[in-house]
Amino acid sequence: MSERYSRRRMQSSSFTTVVSISLVLLMLGLLGWFILNTRKLSDKVKENIGFQVILKEEAKDVDIARIQKTLDASDYVRSTEFVNKEEAARRLQEGIGEDFIKFLDYNPLLPCIYVKLKAEYANNDSIAWIEKDLKATKLVQEMVYHKNMVSAVNENVTKISLGILVFSVVLMFIALVLLNNTIRLAIYSKRFLIKTMQLVGATQGFIRRPFIFKGIQHGIYGALVAIGLLVGVLYLAENWLPELIELQDIEMLATLFGIVLLLGVLIAWISTALAVTKYLRLSSDDLYY
Repeated sequence: MSERYSRRRMQSSSFTTVVSISLVLLMLGLLGWFILNTRKLSDKVKENIGFQVILKEEAKDVDIARIQKTLDASDYVRSTEFVNKEEAARRLQEGIGEDFIKFLDYNPLLPCIYVKLKAEYANNDSIAWIEKDLKATKLVQEMVYHKNMVSAVNENVTKISLGILVFSVVLMFIALVLLNNTIRLAIYSKRFLIKTMQLVGATQGFIRRPFIFKGIQHGIYGALVAIGLLVGVLYLAENWLPELIELQDIEMLATLFGIVLLLGVLIAWISTALAVTKYLRLSSDDLYY
């Protein structure tokens, strides 16, 4: 009866340790995924920045096609969209809710090309020399963009990225401390066994070996469970926000899963070794405190 109770207690302790490891590694995995995708997320935000190239009234279709083709071939352009006078008027009417053409009796709008920039060029310095270059084209009347908005987007992206980095470091530290304490508590329940083995003449290496092996085993199991949960969470997130599919990268995910597995093994190994060493150094009397 006592042996069965002891076995159940050990199984319960192992289960608790594996669950704790898996939950902490899941949190670290999600944090790692977010950090690895921070650059992609910031690039996606910046790539919504663009400008309008307003063309002159006399610009012909062949000239417009040539300008648009030149823009598409430029290093700084992600995409372009040509909007003629009629389409520009329709969009403005939808925006203001009134038919201004009937009021004015003519369409004052000019044809334009909407340009979306690549992330690395979505800043005021780059846009300034792009504007200078475009204004040299005779058929371009002006270039329109929101300078303050561009500055605000870049400043906010920088602040958010820095905030995420600081938050990640703090959260990672807390997670590692919690996981270390969980493993130490599991070893604490076996402190008398450790001391008994030491008193009968077992070497420290001999005593540590099975505990470290068991700890690594728990770390691997916990990491595999965490990876499974991570796949499930990302799958549900993609169903909820289909835009996240664009961020997925098989190579990046494989790297993330490898890091989670490595962290599981290393944390369990180091924490178990330190905890066992602590109780090996304690005197028999100190084990009761």
